[in-house]
Formats: sequence, C-alpha cells, structure tokens
Amino acid sequence: MKAIIQDGYGSPDVFELRDVDRPGVSDGEVLVRVHAASVNPYDWHLMAGSPYIARVLARSIGFGLRRPLLPGRGYDLAGTVEAVGSKVHRLQPGDEVFGWRDGAFAEYVSAAEDNFAPLPAGLTFEQAAAVPMAALTALQAVRDQGQVQPGQQVLINGASGGVGTFAVQIAKSFGARVTGVCSTTKTDLVRSLGADHVIDYTREDFAEGEHRYDVILDTGGHSSLSRLRRALTARGTLVIVGAETDDRWTGGFGRSIRASLLSRFVNHNLIAFVNSENAEDLITLKGLIEAGEVTPITDRTFPLSEAPKAIRYLEEGHARGKVAVSMFEGAAI
Repeated sequence: MKAIIQDGYGSPDVFELRDVDRPGVSDGEVLVRVHAASVNPYDWHLMAGSPYIARVLARSIGFGLRRPLLPGRGYDLAGTVEAVGSKVHRLQPGDEVFGWRDGAFAEYVSAAEDNFAPLPAGLTFEQAAAVPMAALTALQAVRDQGQVQPGQQVLINGASGGVGTFAVQIAKSFGARVTGVCSTTKTDLVRSLGADHVIDYTREDFAEGEHRYDVILDTGGHSSLSRLRRALTARGTLVIVGAETDDRWTGGFGRSIRASLLSRFVNHNLIAFVNSENAEDLITLKGLIEAGEVTPITDRTFPLSEAPKAIRYLEEGHARGKVAVSMFEGAAI
C-alpha cells in the first residue's frame, strides 16, 4: 500500500510517498481502508521536531530525540472497514467510519475498535476526516475546561482555524454568546458559523475593548497571558488550547506552565489544556453534526502524493477550517 513516511525531522520535504506493507489486524482491531485524512498542527510539530523540548518530554505522543518514534504521519481519518478481529463486535466490514490513528496518511490503517465511530450521516469522507482531533479538542475545551453555560460571553481567539471553527459552533450549541477573533478575509466564515460578534484582529484589539468575557478559548498561542487576562471578567476562565509560538525551544510549553502557576495566585482560572481522544466524545460529536449544530469546515483537499503541500498550506496560516488529504490521486485541490 502507499503511505507517507518520515525518517527524520525537517521541512515538508522529509515526507516520502512509499510502498509499505498493509497492516495486520489483531483480535480487538479493525482494518480501515482510508478514503481521506486531515492535517493538524500536531502533524507539523512531529514533522519539524518542534519545539525541541517535546523531543524529551513528549515521547508518549510520538516525539523522539532524532526522529519521530513512529514514521507514518497523519492522525485523523475517515474510510471503510475492510476487516475486523475476532473480538470486534460493534463494527463490521463495509461500515463507513471516522476516527484517529497515527499514520493516517496511508491507504490502510488498523487500530482498536474504540478509535472509530460510524460516519455521521450527510458528511463526505473529507468532512468526516476533519473532525476527530480538532473537534474533540474544541468540545472538551468548551464543555469540560471552560464549563460554558447558557448566556455566558465566550471569546474564541483563532475562530477561523481547525479548532476554532468547531469551538464557535459548539459554544453556540451550549447557549453562549460567542465572539470570534480572526483576520479580515475570514470574518464572513466566522459569522456563517453562528458567531454573535466578529472581531477583525488587524483592525481591533479585543483586549483593549470595553467587553469582558466569562470564558476565553485561545487557539492561536501568540497572545500573552496578561493581554488575555485583560479581556476576562473578574473571575473569568482562560483555556489555552494552542501552543503556536515562534520559540523553537519551548513553543507553547512556557506559556502553559506560567498559566498553571499564575492561576494559583489570581482570581482568574487559567487552564493549559491538552485534549484526550475517546469514543464517547466522538459519538457526542456525531450527534451534534447530525442535529445540524456542528458542520466541519474544510478548505482544500490534496491528494496523498501532495501531503507535503498540504502541510505547507497549513503552515502558511491561510486555511479556513481544516485541510484534507485524499487517498485518491484525482482529488480536487
């Protein structure tokens, strides 16, 4: 089968399309023929080996000192069940599913049954592949960390990105009044997601305005803690769900550590958050999608052979929502 393989850290040029063996299936696993995958900042970080501190502290999620511990890239996927192990009872061959597995930029993956859920009705494979990591992050940030309640004022910083587009919709489904922050060319997108107010950060600084927010979800990572806290209510909550900074040594780890320490001494609740994938929340997202409360936003689709271009496009920061990768060479860009 074809798969994107990475032998060392570097630019998107480290990705190679190779022929590799198709994975086997153990008793509790399913084999999925991948139709589409999506690109996440996680893929970029593992490609670049950045921030450097992750090579020491983040081995549990695939970082190694000189190269990723797992050579296959990609994480989110959607496809069709090809085969199942003897202890699999919920899924069967022919089922259309979405879920997660390291090495998703490949024609086939095998993983535990609980990594997958039935494809939400009405979604394409590309749309479904956009869901797992970004939407799970948004759901857990809004529901569990931010504990968003009806009528609360919620600000999503980075509202047009992968996590942000889901966070806007999920916060609205919880009954919040949502303000989205994005660039000029993406304000129309954020409004279409249901945001009550949209701030163009090239023209207005949300931290200098008169509005204060009960919950802020920061999905970008470039704002300082002091700037974000200025926009909070007296006992508001800040949830940091992005770690994108220019520091190649510590990335967002430094800000996250400072937030956790500072939270002990101030009235604000400052939370550095890392998501956790689980089947129950994937089913919750399926329900929100089928109820019409959440719609995955995909910007562009690249064929598998052009996965390096997909990563570059994400890295440039122009994507509206998620970027997809199709296993079929005829995929439209």
